[in-house]
Amino acid sequence: MLWTRWLVLLLCWGATGGEQQTDERDRLPGEVRADSRTQRSPPPVEPLDFGFVPSAVYDTHAYYEPGAVGILFHMVHAFLYVVQPNPFPKDLIVKVIQQNMGGIKIEEWRKPENVVLMLQWLHYEAGFLICGTIGIIFVVLIPIVGMLFCVCRCCDNCGGEMHQRQRKNADCQRGFYTASLIATSIFIILGILISYVANHNITSQIKSTRRLINTNLRDMKTFANNTPAQIEYLTAQYTTAKNKVLSDLDNIGPLLGGRIHSQLEKEVVPSLDTALRMAGAMRETKEALENISSSLEVLQEGTGKLQASLSGERASLSNTLSDPACTNGAVSHTCNTIRSTLAQLGVNADFSRLPDVSHALANVNTVLRTDLSNIVQKGYSSFNDTPRLVKEQTKNIVTGVKGMLDKIGTEINGFSKMFPVEASLANFTIFLNQGQRSIESYYPQIDQIDFYRWISCVAVLCMVVLILAFNILGLLCGTCGYDKQATPTTRGCLSNTGGNLLMAGVGFSFIFVWVLMAIVTTLFVVGGNVEKMMCEPLANRQLFKIIDTPYLVHPAKKNFLPGMLFQNPNIDLTLGNMYRDCYGNNGLYHALQLETMFNINSFLNRTVYNRDLAKVFESVQVDLQGIMLLEQAGRDNLINFANSGIGQLDYEAFLAEIGKGVTVVDLLSFATDLEAQADQLPRGALENALKGHASSIRQIHRDQVVPVEQAMSTLSQRIKQLQKTSSDLPVKVTNILSAIDAAEYLITNNASHVVKQETKGYVQSLVGYFKQYTDWVKNSLTAEVAQCKPISNIVDSMEIVACSFIVDSVNTFWFGLGGCCILLIPSIIFSVKLAKYYRRMDTEDVFEDMGNTGNHGEQVCDIHGNLAVVSSPYSDTLTRFPRASAPPSYSDW
Repeated sequence: MLWTRWLVLLLCWGATGGEQQTDERDRLPGEVRADSRTQRSPPPVEPLDFGFVPSAVYDTHAYYEPGAVGILFHMVHAFLYVVQPNPFPKDLIVKVIQQNMGGIKIEEWRKPENVVLMLQWLHYEAGFLICGTIGIIFVVLIPIVGMLFCVCRCCDNCGGEMHQRQRKNADCQRGFYTASLIATSIFIILGILISYVANHNITSQIKSTRRLINTNLRDMKTFANNTPAQIEYLTAQYTTAKNKVLSDLDNIGPLLGGRIHSQLEKEVVPSLDTALRMAGAMRETKEALENISSSLEVLQEGTGKLQASLSGERASLSNTLSDPACTNGAVSHTCNTIRSTLAQLGVNADFSRLPDVSHALANVNTVLRTDLSNIVQKGYSSFNDTPRLVKEQTKNIVTGVKGMLDKIGTEINGFSKMFPVEASLANFTIFLNQGQRSIESYYPQIDQIDFYRWISCVAVLCMVVLILAFNILGLLCGTCGYDKQATPTTRGCLSNTGGNLLMAGVGFSFIFVWVLMAIVTTLFVVGGNVEKMMCEPLANRQLFKIIDTPYLVHPAKKNFLPGMLFQNPNIDLTLGNMYRDCYGNNGLYHALQLETMFNINSFLNRTVYNRDLAKVFESVQVDLQGIMLLEQAGRDNLINFANSGIGQLDYEAFLAEIGKGVTVVDLLSFATDLEAQADQLPRGALENALKGHASSIRQIHRDQVVPVEQAMSTLSQRIKQLQKTSSDLPVKVTNILSAIDAAEYLITNNASHVVKQETKGYVQSLVGYFKQYTDWVKNSLTAEVAQCKPISNIVDSMEIVACSFIVDSVNTFWFGLGGCCILLIPSIIFSVKLAKYYRRMDTEDVFEDMGNTGNHGEQVCDIHGNLAVVSSPYSDTLTRFPRASAPPSYSDW
């Protein structure tokens, strides 16, 4: 039995631990007892694909459909339910077993508890006892009745007198007895057929029994041969989890460093972004100052030219208005009006008075000599280099973890090789082969025994067939040879033979029927009780409940099955649960609850994730003090930009000059008014001259005013932009420097919390891979490894063979044979009654008129024609024998 222990121990090697891992997981590296509101949930663990465990394909289909004979089985089951309608006495059987496990002595039957059990048992078996008693009485009485009947007939009683009374309804009685005997014979034939079908069913199912045996043994071999491959597959899949962990360890920089980076960038990146935006603002400020300086030059030059052009146009227009034509009274008013507006032709804005921005521009150019953007980019690069720092600083730890994982894999593989699997399976296979050969060696003997059984059952049925043959032949001969015109003493030979055959059937009935009933009673009591006490409880699993009853076999042994298998009756393992798990094709490890004996959880806790591995992860330390976000040159650059002087510019003066407009009056409006006034003058040189001046003014606006206005618009935009940039510039620079200082302080001093938190999440992801592996192993052991469907198939096959093949067939056999035995009783009666009408009688009734005295006498005529006169006590023979036929005359004799 050593190889069986090795095999069971091997099957349980890969159990997983969810309960005991809790204590180990409480010691995860870098655990921080922070407020739950500040804890970030760890990232989800990537699911691993362990593939599919090689599955076994079993050939046995433990299911039996009896077909047409199933109707007979159901009839027998219904009859047994009528005989025994009581439910299965589980509690009674348990009490009997518990009280009588040590054996019961004769004097102990008188104990009250045993008397009560006996009465309960008699109450349960009442139906079988009554039917058995009836059968015994039948067996005892039938030979006695047959002997008395024979003696009685020998004394010319009980129908033994060879004399038949003549009655008017003789034909009706003969027809009734004939029909009744025919009906009885038909039912006897049905009983014979039922018994023969049941007898033949046993023989035909022998081949199916061999098929079930072969497939069950083949499934057990498949179970034994496939289990090592499944276990090897489980151990090999540790490499999947190991390789994933090694991959994450190789990528610890992007994974762990990336997580740390993503946590710190919430504070670091915004501060660097503001510094980078400030570098852009510096360049924009320079461009704005340059545009302002160039725009001022353009405006000063443009307004000077515009002033000269407007002065010349004003002087020319004044000369035109000095024309003598303007002295005319009608024209002088218009000329005076025009002359009064000449002062409006002038420049309104004076850009020469605006402050110079060259000093601020020079300061900004000095600031821009230092490339702040490049300095900020260095800060980005330094911060983004966190994954590399993590990888460099954890190089030794990663190397140590890899070595430990290799050691764990070696331990797992070594554990699976601790047991001689090949030798155990070889012994198990040899045991199965020997068992199969041993079973097959009994096949010839089984066939021979079955042949003798079949012959015996046919011989028993032949007894009934013999009786039935006499009945049928008697009916045929009697019916065919019967002549209505013949008297009882003159009946033909064929009719007489029919009657004799019927009486022979009666004789053989008395000889065989008690033997048949003894067989029926024995088979009924045995087969019926086996059906009710074994087959039905096995079909509805009530039998398992009896075996699984706690403390059934011993007061100190709780469960029977684990006590028998593992010598530990306290294990909560029941036969019903085991059968249910195996019927569902679950693993043997789960079905036998081997985790209670071989706790592999502790082994996996010590190996897959042990204390040494936890200590290595706890030693993970990441130093980020080497990260510098902004060099001192960048800081000085920001301060110099804040002190560049752009905040001291008189932006209001610029905006005031720009808001004045280029000229005092809109030149286009002035030209339009001038043309309108010229139209009021008489046609002539003055009108044409004024219109020429209007055209010149429009030309001045188009060529000089419009460019100046565009330059003023550009200047306005730049001034507003520069004003916005310079607004609270020192405060902005101070805030930027403060944010960068805070980010650097976070990295330098407070990053340890983030590092511990992210390290914990990283380690949890690594542990998650191992947990996936152990959970997968547990699920595989529960449902896929060493699937014990063959065990439930063996139980179901035993139930099919014992109950469906044998017990149901035996019960059907006695059911049909018992019906024949019961029907033989009316067959005897009808045969005896009917034989009177077919056999040739020695005497018959003859009636003769004895004279004129009015007296009548009865004469009995024998078969030789001799007459005997018998005086009648009655005056009227017709009154005494109302159904007697009239006697023939003497001349006819």
